[in-house]
Amino acid sequence: MTADLHENRQANREFELQSGETLDDLRLGGLKIIQRKDGYRFSLDPVLLCAFTRVAAEETVVDLGSGSGIIPLLLAKRCDAARIVGVERQSAMADRSRRSVQLNGLEGRITILQGDLRQIRSLLGAESAQVVVANPPFRKLDSGRLSPRSERAQARHEVAGGLADFVAAAAYLLGTGGRCYLVYLAERLAELLDLLRQAGLEPKRLRCIHSRAGQAARMVLVESRRGGGVGLTVEAPLYVYDGEHYSAEVLRCYSGGVS
Repeated sequence: MTADLHENRQANREFELQSGETLDDLRLGGLKIIQRKDGYRFSLDPVLLCAFTRVAAEETVVDLGSGSGIIPLLLAKRCDAARIVGVERQSAMADRSRRSVQLNGLEGRITILQGDLRQIRSLLGAESAQVVVANPPFRKLDSGRLSPRSERAQARHEVAGGLADFVAAAAYLLGTGGRCYLVYLAERLAELLDLLRQAGLEPKRLRCIHSRAGQAARMVLVESRRGGGVGLTVEAPLYVYDGEHYSAEVLRCYSGGVS
């Protein structure tokens, strides 16, 4: 598709925006995404997760709790996956995700399924994916301030499924050798690693995300493998900021470089 044709397609589809929605630039390969002004809006975490994720050509990827569709969109531009499936419980967000997929001309590679990941068996077959990715809600229901807006509440708090539900769904979807990639709170790392191992997903790579050098880790990136042998590689830390600006590595993640 030529640049002019791509621009024309985007211009022709902007009428699909509904009241309260915005059309935002992802700064990667001309990608655009539809979001609500007062709903869930993507953060840096899925961008870093996609840069951490390794996908081979012709593999099938499933994104659990897909939200606005940010992860399927980014992965479609970053890798040669044959099929990318986003599973999202909230109907309004699933609808916006589908429209974003159409806007970017990626209908042939991305499918958005509306459904509850806790009923994953009714949505997708066992061992039907080689890669599972997820940016699960970080906070327990009794932890922190619960957003009064449903989309934000379900994105940040375990309103409709906790970490164990995400791990169980990933284990169901992956066959032997399949990989699961998660971004999660550093303070809950012990819980995450324990749940992964209980589900037969052996942690293989770990990278801590720090706001700045000298500060404690805020988030972690974890790759686990279905049926993998024991042995964990702890990679160099990732620093988000260099002074008051994004670090060179974070900027590479936004431009499509792999961390």
